Amino acid sequence: GELIMRWKRLPDITFHEFFILFSLSFIVILFGLMPASILDNIMPNIDTKSLNYISYGLYVVTCNDGIKNNGLIVNTVTQVANNPTKIAVTICKENYSHDVIKQTNRLNINTLTTKTPFSIFEHFGFCSGKNTDKFESFPYFPSDNGLPVLVDYINSYISLKITQYIDLGTHGMFIGEISEANVINNDESITYACYHKNVKPKPETLNQTKGFMCTICGYVHEAEALPEDFVCPLCKHGAADFIEL
Repeated sequence: GELIMRWKRLPDITFHEFFILFSLSFIVILFGLMPASILDNIMPNIDTKSLNYISYGLYVVTCNDGIKNNGLIVNTVTQVANNPTKIAVTICKENYSHDVIKQTNRLNINTLTTKTPFSIFEHFGFCSGKNTDKFESFPYFPSDNGLPVLVDYINSYISLKITQYIDLGTHGMFIGEISEANVINNDESITYACYHKNVKPKPETLNQTKGFMCTICGYVHEAEALPEDFVCPLCKHGAADFIEL
């Protein structure tokens, strides 16, 4: 009798709808109890290393927090529209520049060339502008919006006025319209692949440092073992992208 009363208190649904809900619930429970080894054979394989084959450029994106200038290395810059021309720049939320740009709605994109040495990637990619003034003794000139433009190792720069922000979970996408753009020279732009092949230090050049190196950005974690849940503090990739030195 109590079971019938509970059934009567349920929303009005047909037997067919009830059967579908029951079946979906059973599938969810079944997959939740199924061993990972069996799931691997059922679900399609996803090789995250395939992401390394997507072509990227490399840029120094600059901003100003109202007190000091800042810059960081970014590889996600894309033109997404015409008339007006719009460019998207995606930045990890854990980067200090993300919050600065979200507050100020302006940034500069400095396009790096193949002549860029590893020291530039170290300077703008291996420390946070929250606690460091990256332009204290670094050569630059201001664009019309007042933000830094690198003097060396770039072939062009673009200034953006941010008109739209998209929350992507771990990252934020800033979409902006061009307020200024200039070509500095005709040097070839560096790609992510070129950086890995020709710029990033090889393991044998690291003075026999013991530890693990991120194959994405070159960060070295000095330790005897690397935890499975370790995340690179620079590029935010996981332990799977580290190699032992």
